[in-house]
Amino acid sequence: MLVDSHCHLDLLNLDRHDGSLDAALSAARQRGVSHFLCISVELERFDDIRRIAEAHEDVSITVGVHPCHTGAEQPDLARLLTLAQHPKVVGIGETGLDYFHDASTRVQQQALFSTHIEASKRTGKPLIIHTRSSREDVLAQMRAEGAEQAVMHCFTEDWDTAKAALDLGYYISISGIVTFPKATELKEVAKRIPLDRLLVETDAPWLAPVPYRGKPNEPAFVADTAAHIAALRGISAEALAEATTHNFHTLFRHVRRQSVAMA
Repeated sequence: MLVDSHCHLDLLNLDRHDGSLDAALSAARQRGVSHFLCISVELERFDDIRRIAEAHEDVSITVGVHPCHTGAEQPDLARLLTLAQHPKVVGIGETGLDYFHDASTRVQQQALFSTHIEASKRTGKPLIIHTRSSREDVLAQMRAEGAEQAVMHCFTEDWDTAKAALDLGYYISISGIVTFPKATELKEVAKRIPLDRLLVETDAPWLAPVPYRGKPNEPAFVADTAAHIAALRGISAEALAEATTHNFHTLFRHVRRQSVAMA
């Protein structure tokens, strides 16, 4: 069984499923997806993802504000900690730094990142890290502020960056970008990541893998990404699925307790 370790269920294009999220999730389950981590990008949408998670036992969520949303209302630590108490919340983020889209807000982004790091440390829930044109600053801030648990989501950096993250004890999640023909460097990184630190994701509705590239992405397509990585590594798709699912539950250990808490 597979886990889609990073998706945005509240933002999916559901045209293929006649507007039904239930149908989209069912299609993913039919392809072996056993769990979905729906990621928060702004607190204004938190209630939407909370309702999705409460309606589906196999959906967990995070709480956080994406670095590209620094112009919106910024959460203080107390608010993040309060929302993180919900039993379906298993991680903090999506957080990090993005200098590609707006380098002018880097000071605000770094301050927001600090708030998320502290929330992670206090709750024991892992960080979901976004980095774009900011890899040195992301890792330096995490190291300086003692970020203990994290996954580098939708990883597209080089091996040196991957090794630096691995040396800090973090996990690395690979998206459908790895299936793109020109993603040669990422393919090599995907081969080298230790199998016990690897996760897979869709980042749906974006970045659909081959053979769906250019179409809206959805959780079912994580199976295609996983199969591609397995082939790169010379292992079976079943072995890749088993390892990445185990890794997900090792990192996001609160998932195992949520069914009891929600009963």
